[in-house]
Amino acid sequence: MTTNEVEAAALAAVDEAAIGRLLLELLEVPSVTGSAAESDLQHVLAGHLERADLDVDLWSMNLPELRAHPDFPGGEAPRTEAWGLVGRTPGDGPTLILQGHVDVVPPGDPAQWVGDPFRPRVTGDVVHGRGACDMKAGVVAILAALAAIRSAEVKLRGRVSAHFVVSEEDGGLGAFGTLARGHTGDACIITEPTSGVIMTANAGALTFRIEVPGRATHGSTRYVGVSAIDAYLPIHQALARLEIRRNVDPDPLMSSYPVPYPLSVGTVQAGDWASTVPDLLVAEGRLGVRLGEDPASARADLEQCVAEACAADPWLRTHPATVTWPGGQFASGRLAAGHPLAHLVGAAHADVTGTRPAERGAPYGSDLRLYAGSGIPTLQYGPGDVRLAHSPQEQVRVSEIVTVTRALVLSTLHAVGTR
Repeated sequence: MTTNEVEAAALAAVDEAAIGRLLLELLEVPSVTGSAAESDLQHVLAGHLERADLDVDLWSMNLPELRAHPDFPGGEAPRTEAWGLVGRTPGDGPTLILQGHVDVVPPGDPAQWVGDPFRPRVTGDVVHGRGACDMKAGVVAILAALAAIRSAEVKLRGRVSAHFVVSEEDGGLGAFGTLARGHTGDACIITEPTSGVIMTANAGALTFRIEVPGRATHGSTRYVGVSAIDAYLPIHQALARLEIRRNVDPDPLMSSYPVPYPLSVGTVQAGDWASTVPDLLVAEGRLGVRLGEDPASARADLEQCVAEACAADPWLRTHPATVTWPGGQFASGRLAAGHPLAHLVGAAHADVTGTRPAERGAPYGSDLRLYAGSGIPTLQYGPGDVRLAHSPQEQVRVSEIVTVTRALVLSTLHAVGTR
């Protein structure tokens, strides 16, 4: 067959019904990051890769060894195990990595959902459920693209390597361990939800913790104590000013966002008794890291902000707050400007849809920075709208998964070649 005939055969082999069935299967596994179900899903996916005749590497990661590595990316969810999973096609030419994470965030308040978050609900073309767009739809697109290429009996010159990873949501342990095992390639497409946009860069995100001291006393004599809640307020105001300053003149890839590098306080805990003036407040949040910024510089920026707020406050001047950096530590990452991978995926999307996709950076941390940091040109392109991720409205259109699957088929054929 000619090249055009090979491509046409592979595109015709994309099975929309199978895509829908597989998505429902994966959504029923409650693979919250760090949970036993996260490991269960890796074994389920290993079965799919084996049935597709791929060379499968499924291994239990050495957590103490990875955590002791100086470049360990951090983590937030407690875990006693982590499984790596890679499936590879045969070949001796260039290797294209298709990557997706299998873990999801907790569903939050069940009352905010329509039905059980882990019993997918279908309304027409739309599938609702935790992990629908972030990012089990992307995992399905990878499997469906490989299945179409196999079904069409296309002989690849190079190799495709499917990386399914855990722990993306809390730091990137899965990708870090996969790369440390030696699974590499010449380029990588991560199928995170991008709504048809090509994401060639990611801002970073650093988890911080601020501990603010107070002085406890009985609530009826609060005037002889110092509330840690009141003491925290000038720090919170200083953080808001820091966010404004850090978002002046963003990189052009980030300029379309109202706040390219958000600084957000996600949890605030204080006190242990209603009638006691609280003597400690703990605030945790995430600090956006600018494209190209050293995470150490970003940490120093926030630490200086808190120190200056303390120096300006009568109580905090002698009882300063402390800043630590637990949890996920996402550096920024990007694809080199003008790299052919962006053109290749963009052209594939245009061939499928008739429209050239936009190119932007993403305001959140992801595994992109780990692959890019390992010298692998990487971008993000996948089904779903990230604005619905982590929310009780999480959903994805099956038709969008089909579109991405078709673009992945073409991207793969163009990247690794055929025989």
